[in-house]
Amino acid sequence: MKKWLVMVLTSILALSSLTVALAHDNNGKGHGKEKHKEFKLGVEVLLDEQKDLIEGQRVGLITNPTGVDQELNSIVDLLHDDPDVNLTTLYGPEHGVRGSAQAGEYVEFYIDEETGLPVYSLYGSTRKPTPEMLENIDVLLFDIQDVGTRFYTYIYTMAYAMEAAAENDIPFIVLDRPNPISGTKVEGPVLDSNYSSFVGMYPIPLRHGMTVGELAQLFNDEFDIGANLTVVKMEGWKRNMYYDETPLEFVLPSPNMPTLETALVYPGAALIEGTNVSEGRGTTKPFELIGAPFINSTELAAELNALDLKGVTFRAASFTPTFSKHSGKLSHGVQLHVTDKKAFSPVETGLHLVKTIHDLYPEEFQFRAENSAGVSFFDLLIGNGWVRDAIEDGQPVEEIQAQWQEGLDQFKETREQYLIY
Repeated sequence: MKKWLVMVLTSILALSSLTVALAHDNNGKGHGKEKHKEFKLGVEVLLDEQKDLIEGQRVGLITNPTGVDQELNSIVDLLHDDPDVNLTTLYGPEHGVRGSAQAGEYVEFYIDEETGLPVYSLYGSTRKPTPEMLENIDVLLFDIQDVGTRFYTYIYTMAYAMEAAAENDIPFIVLDRPNPISGTKVEGPVLDSNYSSFVGMYPIPLRHGMTVGELAQLFNDEFDIGANLTVVKMEGWKRNMYYDETPLEFVLPSPNMPTLETALVYPGAALIEGTNVSEGRGTTKPFELIGAPFINSTELAAELNALDLKGVTFRAASFTPTFSKHSGKLSHGVQLHVTDKKAFSPVETGLHLVKTIHDLYPEEFQFRAENSAGVSFFDLLIGNGWVRDAIEDGQPVEEIQAQWQEGLDQFKETREQYLIY
């Protein structure tokens, strides 16, 4: 009898231990701040340690669905429900505060259904807050997840808002977040200022290797914005961390940025947007799937794999986009499989993608049409006009990269002054 009872109690204890272990295991991640109290996002540091920055003031907030704490609570709700905070106004970037708008979709002024607060669009009739939009605030917060690439528009929403804050004597606070593709690697050409646009306002490289807080400091000082800027720093983030090495869940920053894998390939694969080849919009793998009706997928995969690029393998793939380029048409190409994210060089890979498709299919491949000033959308993405010419002239990728190295080295020196972590 005693032996039977001991066995039962032992089984119960074992099951209890397993239940506790499973409750705290989520792919190596726990559930709750207690497990990860050594890691804090800017928003958590603000509310836990630096709330005096916003107490007693009317607060404006620029955010989107990525503005969450580790428990996935929206910063909108956290501030709105906090009795010590007077949140008065919301501002939405491209895709809107709740992330419901597609790329390039015009967003109007509206009232947020959850809070009843006014939401001013910074991707509508203006990309810079007007004095009228700022009338009911004393301090302006920015809390949006960036993806570490120059042509992702949220960092320019931040820059325009910093300009408006400076012009209207309103303090500007950036709640810092990780660079999801790490903060150590810097790649690609530095933007030529003659090619400045909303997909590249300032002379920084394609992969900048900085957090939004670090970028804000660089923009503010190097490009003479002159805002009264405060960066609320993270705790526990290290420069070499990729997003899956943090305790954070990945919240898609925009409709076509669904996963970390998307962000990894984006700095180079998005160059395809400047051509008549699909970058995979309208599929479940945007920027990982690349193709067009005129491509032979087996041939392209073989050519790309023969390059023996580090950290990536190309699989022959076919797909039919549901919207955007080649919508409803069977397209052939490749899927990028990143096999070693730390060895992978997305900009070099993207350049090889464009050049290889250009060389294999010269009759069908096209760069996006030039505007009246002779500038193609590809030029705005790459940040200059000479790379397109070099591809068309048959220059090897290695030679193209060598031509931008001096400017990249100069940027790296400047960048060092603004690194926080």
